[in-house]
Amino acid sequence: MAPSKVDPDAIFDAIVADRTNPAALRKRVEMLEMILERSFVIPGINRPIGLDAIVGLVPVIGDVITAVMGAYLIWEARNLGMPKWKIARMMGNLGIDTALGAVPLVGDAFDFMFRSNTRNLRIIIKHLDKHHPGSRIIDQ
Repeated sequence: MAPSKVDPDAIFDAIVADRTNPAALRKRVEMLEMILERSFVIPGINRPIGLDAIVGLVPVIGDVITAVMGAYLIWEARNLGMPKWKIARMMGNLGIDTALGAVPLVGDAFDFMFRSNTRNLRIIIKHLDKHHPGSRIIDQ
């Protein structure tokens, strides 16, 4: 008996019911970016940090985990139908963050300053605002 192939899109459809709606996608990527980059504020300097910087303190495993979470933003952008050059730019942002973030001590400071997920979110939002203007959210 041959093993059945698992379709990742089918799994994602089961988890996220409204995956093709640009407004729902916008909420998902904004929430993930907030969790990865701006979850907490460091008292005294009022600098926001997120799981990317915190989990990145754990050698190797932390960087792999945050890279996978950042890759989700790129996967969402691909599903949105963004141009390949924008996807490549997003992959470059994540690659730089992952490669330099893996360097002990220097990488932790780099994670604190270079926010690849915020950069990638800006690329997605700019695309959504241009091609799906109905997904815009008015900030208060």
